[in-house]
Amino acid sequence: MPDIIHLLPDSVANQIAAGEVVQRPASVVKELVENAIDAAATAITINIKDSGRTLIQVIDNGNGMSPIDARMSFERHATSKIREANDLFAIKTMGFRGEALASIAAIADVEMRTRPHGSELGTYLHILGSVFQKQEADHCAEGTNLSVKNIFFNVPARRKFLKSNSSELKYIIIEVQRIALANPEIAISLYHNNSVVYNLASENMKKRIVTLFNKNINQNLIPVDNTTSVIKISGFIGQPKFAKKALGEQFFFVNGRFMKHPFFHRAVLQAYEKILPPESFPSYFLYFDVDPATIDINIHPTKTEIKFEDENTVWHLIHASLREAIGRFNLMPSIDFDQAGALDIPPSPAPGSKFPEPVIAINPNYNPFENQQGNTGNNYGPVNYRDHQNLGNWQMLYKGFENEGNPDEQVSVFRSDFSNNASPQSDQQSFVDDDNTIKDPHNFLQLKNKYIITPVKSGLMVIDQRRAHERILYENFLKIIDNHLALSQRQLFPTVLDLNAADAEILAALDEELKALGFEISQSDEGACMIEGIPALLSHLNAADLVVRLIEDFKKRPMDVKEEIKEHLSLLLSQSSAINYGVALKAEEISELFNQLFACKTPNYSPSGKIVVSIVSFQDFEKLLK
Repeated sequence: MPDIIHLLPDSVANQIAAGEVVQRPASVVKELVENAIDAAATAITINIKDSGRTLIQVIDNGNGMSPIDARMSFERHATSKIREANDLFAIKTMGFRGEALASIAAIADVEMRTRPHGSELGTYLHILGSVFQKQEADHCAEGTNLSVKNIFFNVPARRKFLKSNSSELKYIIIEVQRIALANPEIAISLYHNNSVVYNLASENMKKRIVTLFNKNINQNLIPVDNTTSVIKISGFIGQPKFAKKALGEQFFFVNGRFMKHPFFHRAVLQAYEKILPPESFPSYFLYFDVDPATIDINIHPTKTEIKFEDENTVWHLIHASLREAIGRFNLMPSIDFDQAGALDIPPSPAPGSKFPEPVIAINPNYNPFENQQGNTGNNYGPVNYRDHQNLGNWQMLYKGFENEGNPDEQVSVFRSDFSNNASPQSDQQSFVDDDNTIKDPHNFLQLKNKYIITPVKSGLMVIDQRRAHERILYENFLKIIDNHLALSQRQLFPTVLDLNAADAEILAALDEELKALGFEISQSDEGACMIEGIPALLSHLNAADLVVRLIEDFKKRPMDVKEEIKEHLSLLLSQSSAINYGVALKAEEISELFNQLFACKTPNYSPSGKIVVSIVSFQDFEKLLK
């Protein structure tokens, strides 16, 4: 039997390793910038073209490398940080695996220029798909300049799975945010297609946070500082009233390294227990300093998951530190006992002034049994409404009760009953007459300002008024986008929003669909956007709140396919602008809501899949009365 086991070529092994280390252009940015930090760089410039597909260039003023080190850095498992196995338990640097440059060079066209401080000449290297092309002396600046071109050019299966340019750029911005927050003392610049995204100077921790997440967050930040024998916790947390509906401003850092840790995230949420608005998340920027021997950062190729030796103790310390900060800055709700129940006593009159006596105005000639023409209440007596009544149509009072007591003979505006077993995908039935109108609006009853009830042949139809309105608006928004029928309501005073780079990119990605709906939004190079117009259908809503909610929602569920973006945007707008529970509707409004609902393609279900219409049968009523 012939031997079938053989060693993989280095180029293939590197491509396999690249599958773990290099998932997208953002992974390349992360690895290269972390190498620059390990090289003691104080200024890092990142140039991106076409969201990293065409070019990722990282320039630093760090230590640089000798010709031999430059060549060795692209070999697998070549590193300057690890000498023996015990070094894995005292890691204080960022990159230590020795796989990053080898993996990147396996799936891209890589060029490096590097020169150590004090050297007259530097080194130029060119590697294409793990194949060494050239190495020569070069006149270059001190530090390292590394360019990665045409990522995944030789792995087309990986390249086709990259998302849209806007999504890939968003991931790059998120990685840069994490690195910039962990290293506020390092100046970092990010350019995309020659446009400035970030230009961060060396600054302190709080100023770096404010620079990255706009100046409005400054009033939201509460400092945290607690030192124990186990861990030192520092940083900032957000006030509960500024909590957001989506995740995005939650950061843990351990020894200068960004970390994801759902267990510690729950400790933060529990510290805010009962003081957070429902379904919202507080901002936090927490920095942990621990003994490297008590953590393991080698459990995941991307090094974003870290295992702690005693997680339960750290959990309780995080919880206690945040509760202390919340209490110290009076973020807990309080009662002012000095003012509770106090009377609002008006000031006494000035000395010598006459205090007016109270006067009750009456009409001594008022007779409630006389028909006083033109009495509208101006004589301080009750209004006589007899002249305003329509006494000639008193017979209409009993209209609709002719067939009472015989449900089978009642006149119904419906020609078929609603099926509770219908699915969202099933063909919708028609519930109303051919003219699709309601003859008598008094067939409707609004219950608790939440449900609309109307009789049908088999029982009572119950409609959820908010879900019904969501369905109507959803289909209207889809129609507007498809047919370009949007009408924009210009704002008398345009609203200005200061957005961070990630939010600005999300807004830019939605630009086409927002314009189709009637939004008029312009963006400046600094990230600020001006809302000059919103859809006429939404003119009653706050423009800034609406745009912010759109951005926050797309953080949770980014879309790449145009059809998905259109549907999701219509869903979000319908949920934002639908009538709330507790709103009393007039009979005409209920009738119009009913007619529009059953003119929809899918009246049975809301856009999010919840039931809108249900039938309570007469049999169920009879069971209740037995």
